[in-house]
Amino acid sequence: MTQALDRLFHFSARGSTVRRELVGALTTFFAIAYIIFVTPGYLVQTGMDYTAVLIATCVSAALGCFLTGAFNLPFILTPGVGLNAFFTYTLCLTMGYTWQQGLAVVFISGALFLVVALTPLRDKMVACIPPSMKNAISAGLGMFIALIGLLNAGIVTARSGALLLGDLADPAVLLALLGLLVTGVLMAWKVKGAMLIGIAAVTLLGLPCGVSALPQQAAAGFSLAPTFLKLDFGGVLSLGVLPLVTAVTTFTICLCFDTLGSVISIAGAGGLLQADGGIGENGRALTLSALGTCAGACLGAPALIPPVECSTGVSEGARTGLHSVFVGLLFLAAILVAPIAGVVPSAATAPSLILIGMLMIGNATNIYWHSLEIALPCFLTMIMIPFSYSVADGIGVGFISYAAIQLVSGKGRRVPVLTYALAGVFVAMYVLSAL
Repeated sequence: MTQALDRLFHFSARGSTVRRELVGALTTFFAIAYIIFVTPGYLVQTGMDYTAVLIATCVSAALGCFLTGAFNLPFILTPGVGLNAFFTYTLCLTMGYTWQQGLAVVFISGALFLVVALTPLRDKMVACIPPSMKNAISAGLGMFIALIGLLNAGIVTARSGALLLGDLADPAVLLALLGLLVTGVLMAWKVKGAMLIGIAAVTLLGLPCGVSALPQQAAAGFSLAPTFLKLDFGGVLSLGVLPLVTAVTTFTICLCFDTLGSVISIAGAGGLLQADGGIGENGRALTLSALGTCAGACLGAPALIPPVECSTGVSEGARTGLHSVFVGLLFLAAILVAPIAGVVPSAATAPSLILIGMLMIGNATNIYWHSLEIALPCFLTMIMIPFSYSVADGIGVGFISYAAIQLVSGKGRRVPVLTYALAGVFVAMYVLSAL
């Protein structure tokens, strides 16, 4: 059996073993398992069925893992937290698309990303945004995700047009704060699956407090049918051509750079980068992410990307696609929890969102703050994403300000034409929305 697996995945040649791949898979799964509950927690706000989204999350993640495993890559693919937020709060709740139309936008974006990943356009996309701006987008997403976690937990509330401290006597708030403390301590102690443990602990403690509630009928709604193949391509033009172009372009950019950043991070954690820092054959993960995104949209889950938590398994020694296959099997097994998943309250998942935001905002340290022409667009991008409650608006303000400052400072020729084109799309969107 071992020899047969070695012929398929070549783990011996890569200095690994079946045991290392399995240990790495368990580590990766427990590090990312929180996404099983966090994704439906987001998407249910758009009107989607909670249990169906949970099943779609598990099935799409398993499919993504099997895809990367087939190409013998140690990466996995799961719905991205930042893209979940973009789908829920920008596409649906801000721009006004229905979730069915939103899934169609995701599919179109995945198809466009596939074109980018298979052609030289991928390198042009990478080159059109300076490194500092990429880090600003990631840090802004981190702030946005943390803000959502604070609001979901009730630690912060929106009242009278202002963000105010929530009711600290509310049991849900107290449990969320306790979950934040427990999960943070476990992460500091480098406990595997710290976020999942935190979610479970708060959920169980919430039962006697009335924050969590056992489902009345555990097996009710145990089906993928409410979200399967519900994409509404015919309705994506209901808001007009420009909003659709803006939505698809912005989502594709987020998908592209989220994927690329994760691949670099994971490959770096396992010493899999090339000598010059290139990603080499690991770049195939971008193509697989695009394919997985299209498949996930058909199932009822947003874009699939390699989560940075995958680096935990790679750090444990996983080097091949066998690691990915093992994780995929674990996601399929996780479907068994779907009938009782509704017991998990937002107070349980909120601490994970806050801590993920903390980790993502660390990218701000890679911004070149000593140059105003770089620092200002990056700063505007970072603050506008959470303050406007829109990833699209944050990136739009960043592109426009960056292009404008470079032109005024006489350095416009250094900016790729594609950057100006994207900035022009955002300017047109804001002008038309003001008319």
